Parts: sequence; structure tokens; C-alpha cells
Amino acid sequence: MSLSKASPAILILTDGSVFTGTAFGKTGTATGEICFNTGMTGYQEVFTDPSYYGQVLVMNNVHIGNYGVKPTDVESDGVKVKAVIGRNLEEKYSRFMSDVSLQQYFEEQGVVAIDGIDTRSLVAHIRTQGAMNCIISSEQTDVEQLKAELDRVPSMSGLELASTVSTKENYCLGDEDSPLRISVLDFGIKKHILQCLVDRGAYVKVHNAKTGFEELEQFKPNGYFISNGPGDPAPMDYAIKTVKQILTSGKPLFGICLGHQLLALANDIPTFKMHHGHRGLNHPVKNIISGKCEITTQNHGFGVDPEAVRANPNIEITHINLNDDSIEGIRMKDRPAFSVQYHPEATPGPHDSRYLFDEFISLINAN
Repeated sequence: MSLSKASPAILILTDGSVFTGTAFGKTGTATGEICFNTGMTGYQEVFTDPSYYGQVLVMNNVHIGNYGVKPTDVESDGVKVKAVIGRNLEEKYSRFMSDVSLQQYFEEQGVVAIDGIDTRSLVAHIRTQGAMNCIISSEQTDVEQLKAELDRVPSMSGLELASTVSTKENYCLGDEDSPLRISVLDFGIKKHILQCLVDRGAYVKVHNAKTGFEELEQFKPNGYFISNGPGDPAPMDYAIKTVKQILTSGKPLFGICLGHQLLALANDIPTFKMHHGHRGLNHPVKNIISGKCEITTQNHGFGVDPEAVRANPNIEITHINLNDDSIEGIRMKDRPAFSVQYHPEATPGPHDSRYLFDEFISLINAN
């Protein structure tokens, strides 16, 4: 259903804050944990990133939708955010390569959105108060009724979402005759991450999140990749068990984002829910090994316990976030396993961190 820009919409946060705006996208009601992305471009890749599943996303850039939508600029099979909040969500676009407007795309994908929100003020509020649940509606404006519905939304803490967005059927990519074989555990992997592996000559098999180690080994992999994904890593006992078995095998392992957290948990390092998380394509990270700074793409609401990392004698810190000193990268001292908290394929974002894929391939070739 196409909406008039004059149609009212309402946003309510768990702390009781109420914002009014205009409807965009599909008419409806949506709930989830509110979070914000500071990137100025790449909105389509962001919306289709499975790591955002279960979240309502504030796009902090003023204009979203102004270069339209192109079907190839996606990271999964569809939009994964629960809803979108913007200051100026644009129906008109000026990019000749685009096929449809953001409004049409949201309608086709069933995405509820709210326009005309002072996103600077909202982001400042989230930075101060922290991430919380919210509700958006363009079909009803009864505040008390919406608050009652919001009260029933579960907290992101303790929520296992990775198996929900994982592939249902295992599949392969790349040259099947390649001697470089990588088993991928899909907890919500992005297409361009897989492309970065294939571009380096790997033949990869992407497995459902709950695939056991014995089945992963049937592919006869030279190495293992543990993907990004949504939700709380702590309740993912099935995945932690598999990562431990991979480590016991001695084969090279590379984890990103959720995969980073799972590698930590497999080493008895706890994770925690961050105050408001890291999301954007401009986060500065220092590589302690090389001394160089990388501008990184990030999307995570959980982190690994810094004190527990530093107390573990078998773990070396490789990367630190220069904004808040959080742990952005680790590696094991006694086996070929490492991970980073950010997204090194960087779609969208600068390609400062793509060398990590090269290091993973080199690690496989050396073992």
C-alpha cells in the first residue's frame, strides 16, 4: 500500500519517550531494539545485513533513499531490519543505475518506517540512555495501546537469533577444483564476505548454524570461517561447542563479529551487552601488531569482556577500538585461530581491513 507523506506515524521507546512523524514504507506496526548507524552511504547493504535482525534502525545521515535501490546492492535475500527511522526518507532518487525508489522497495519488502524524526536528538538520547526496545506504528496512534504492545517485546539480552537467519540449505561457492577449501558456519553471513573468500581462490561450503563438527569435516576443509550474525552469543551453546571442536582439530579458524564473540566464549571469555553498540562505517581501530589504524565497518551490540581477555594467558589482543578501548581483535597463541569484532569486507565502507582475508588464506597455506 502506498502512503501519503502526510500520513501520521508514531515512535515510542521503552523509557516512555514518544516521537511523532510521518509514515514511510508499509502501513503497519513494528517492534525491536532501537539502534543507530552513523554511515553516510550504503543504506541498502545495511538494511539487508542479517546482523541487524530483530532491530529497529535509526539512520543518522540526513537523507536516506536519495540514490534509490538496486537489487544487486544487497547482503542477503532481503531486508533484515525490523523497521527504519529517518529524518528525510526520500521517495525520489537521482541515480540512473537504480531500479526502484526506497518507498517502493520498503513496500515490496514489507518494511514499516517513520520519517521526519529529529535523528540527531534521538541518537543523542540513545547514546545517553542506552539501547532499548521500541515500537513504530503507522496504523494506530493510541499511545497507551502501543505501550502495552511494547511491554511484550523480549529483551535482546539472552535472545538467540542467529539460527533464525542462517541458511536453511547448505550450498557451495567458488571453483570446486580449488585445493583451498573452507567450511563456513553461517550465523547471518553477508554475501560480500563470502565473495572476499571466493575472490582469493577458495571453494567454500556454507553450512546452517546448527551443523555439527562431524558434518563440517565431511567437506574436507583446510580451514573454518565463523560468520557474523544477530542476537546474544551467550546462549549459543551449540555454536560454542562446535568452535571448541574446530579448535581441537588444529585447523585454521577466522571469526568475525559474532564469530569473534564465539571464539572468546570457546576460550571461557564472557561476553556482555554494550550500552548502545557500534554501528557504522567510520569506527577507528588500531592494529596493535602493525601499529596501523583502520577505519572499519561495524555492527554489533555485544562485546567480549576486556578484563577476561587480558587475564587469559593463551589469548593475544591484536586490535583495539580507538573510541572506547574495546577489544576488536584477538588471536590464540597455541593454535591458528583469530577473530575481529568488525566487518573486514566493508560493504559499505573503506577497504582498510580486507588484508585480514589474505592473512587467513596465508594461515591456511602455512598449515
